[in-house]
Amino acid sequence: MQETAVKPGKKLKAPKEPKKPVSRKEMTKWQYTKAEMKRTRVGYLMILPFMIMFLVFTVLPVILSILLSFTSFNMFQFPKWIFFDNYIRMFLDDDLFITAFKNTMIFAVTTGPASYLLSFLLAWFINELPPKARAFVTFIFYAPSISGSAYTIFTIIFRGDIYGLANGWLMKLGLINDPILWFQNETYIVPLMIFISVWTSLGMTFLAFIAGLQGIDRSQYEAGAVDGIKNRWQEAWYITLPNMKSMLMFGAVLAITGAFGFGAIVTALCGTPSTNYCAWTLNHHLAEYMGTRFEFGYASAIALIMFILSFGANQLVNKILAKVGQ
Repeated sequence: MQETAVKPGKKLKAPKEPKKPVSRKEMTKWQYTKAEMKRTRVGYLMILPFMIMFLVFTVLPVILSILLSFTSFNMFQFPKWIFFDNYIRMFLDDDLFITAFKNTMIFAVTTGPASYLLSFLLAWFINELPPKARAFVTFIFYAPSISGSAYTIFTIIFRGDIYGLANGWLMKLGLINDPILWFQNETYIVPLMIFISVWTSLGMTFLAFIAGLQGIDRSQYEAGAVDGIKNRWQEAWYITLPNMKSMLMFGAVLAITGAFGFGAIVTALCGTPSTNYCAWTLNHHLAEYMGTRFEFGYASAIALIMFILSFGANQLVNKILAKVGQ
């Protein structure tokens, strides 16, 4: 075997030892995150198109709306920076905004929790029915959400003349002598809007709760009975609700967005504006300044207020749901 000649005065290098893998404990948080991202880079590439669309069509518009809320902007001239003037005008000079804010809070506090709780109770009850009966009853309650403007049936029921079903029945019973203008009378508009809104909201939230209840392993209830659970309410608190937290959060988001975005039903049934602005909401106020007056800076300020209200309600619901089952 031929040996390799070594020049005088030159030292041989020792062979490099293989690098030892770094353990999780020896890594910093950034090093561990970087390593995980490199390991799962294929997954990141797959969600990249969604992330780009999410940033462009959701995050960027929100940021622009926040910036525009501090400007005077009419779409024809370059935005003029006015700092907090829009918010000062909103709370101190715009009486109609205060009316809209008050009505929105009334609708949100009533329709949001009512539709949420009613959806859960109905889903819980229907889940106990036999499969065929459950499918039929689920369709009955879900039908309003897939029927488009199904609430327009109330224009027939509460028609403001003797041909309206409600007026006809009340006059036959002798309770009224003259027909009531249901959707033009301030006394009846808000209660009717709340009732119709709750009726139409039993859609996606209700269906999500049905799916959540169907996904619970029945053996957990047997184990709960062995551990000392005595009644259905304890089952709901310690087994049903903890297993449905994701669905409960999904339903809460739908209820919150629907409650604070209330307005389409009022426009369809009562017109815009409603009588003496009794059902005027932030959604109407936003549409007025954005689509009619083209005051996009002021409209952005209204939109930001609605965003803050929705975000605050969402955080409150998160804290409440975190205590479920404890």
